[in-house]
Amino acid sequence: MTFHVVDLIRTKRDGGRLPDAAVDWLISSYTAGAVPDEQMASYLMAVVWRGMRPAELSRWTAAMVASGERLDLSGLGRPTVDKHSTGGVGDKVSLVLVPLVVACGAAVPQLAGRGLGHTGGTLDKMAAIPGWRASLAPERMRSVLTDVGGVIAAAGAGLAPADRKLYALRDVTGTVESIPLIASSIMSKKIAEGTSALVLDVKVGSGAFMTAQAPARELAETMVALGDVAGVRTEALLTGMDTPLGRTAGNALEVDEAVAALRGGGPADLVEVTVALARRMLTLAGLAGGPDPADVLAAGRAHDVWQRMVTAQGGDPDAPLPVAPHVETLPAPATGFLRRLDARAVGLVAWRLGAGRARQDDEVSAVAGVRWFAGLGERVVAGAPLLELHTDDPARLATARAALADAVEIADTPPSVQRLVLDHVHL
Repeated sequence: MTFHVVDLIRTKRDGGRLPDAAVDWLISSYTAGAVPDEQMASYLMAVVWRGMRPAELSRWTAAMVASGERLDLSGLGRPTVDKHSTGGVGDKVSLVLVPLVVACGAAVPQLAGRGLGHTGGTLDKMAAIPGWRASLAPERMRSVLTDVGGVIAAAGAGLAPADRKLYALRDVTGTVESIPLIASSIMSKKIAEGTSALVLDVKVGSGAFMTAQAPARELAETMVALGDVAGVRTEALLTGMDTPLGRTAGNALEVDEAVAALRGGGPADLVEVTVALARRMLTLAGLAGGPDPADVLAAGRAHDVWQRMVTAQGGDPDAPLPVAPHVETLPAPATGFLRRLDARAVGLVAWRLGAGRARQDDEVSAVAGVRWFAGLGERVVAGAPLLELHTDDPARLATARAALADAVEIADTPPSVQRLVLDHVHL
């Protein structure tokens, strides 16, 4: 069946719902190049303003999945479960979480992404490890999952190719900020990767894509519903991102911090979020009666899995990580308690130092980033080191410092305790 694109645009513009056959035709035709960018951009803008009804969005997502292959992860001998984060600053959770959940008995096929703007990307962090490769052919991915239990890899070109085209188009046409389009983009890739269960980490706060809790919850509910319709057991946690996670933001810096957590140490906030997600993942995978991931992590039992995962993808887990040739220390401006360290500002600093990218094809620096020496509520002393700026290009330091102008607040009294896990969304 063939449709006229202008008729479909008018239907959505006027608030109507496309028939299932029209949704299938539009996605497949655009993926094949039969529908031009300008017409799809017009349709996407209509979606931004008019939204999609639940059944329509489910069909849209299914059509995106059907535009490519779907991995078959049956027969691994372990239940499969994955996690997806909507992105934050200092969010190295996946580097700790994947080997931890594997150490607790599940298989984790994590297809991750690269960073854009002030939020970091898991693949950029992993690429700081000497020799590590992001690309795995589907048969190699199955082999590593069978032998090791976990992978962190780039999605292959055959998985949801419709999303790849739509994502690039949304980025240049002002159609990113749409909950149906965000949800379908995330879930089409996760459904296509073949996992049986999925836990979503929806970040909320100044350093996140969603700065307020209400739209973050709407996004979480939308994605959980899409997973359920597709037969993927799905839950979501809303976690705070007003303050950056851990004590570092930047690729090699975050790998080093993640390894410390895998050895049984690491910052308390990173451990808290990781363990909360691990418990939900294990519950969805049917492994809730096993060892508590908090105990497994504290004992360092996930570190061996990490080393085998890195090795299986060509990396040397024992090789020294690259370090920045230029490091500038910024002192605390006053004595007192750290009441605020703005996540978005820290992310912008890391980006300006070279850790992030403005466009998908930009190169990133493995060594650039920020380290902070106090967490929220901790006491600092005037003149003592508070922040470190790491870069391989000293010309970047001045613009990075400028992004910190209003990022730090020190007061005579500590802030109230802030919860990291804000909500749990499930059917």
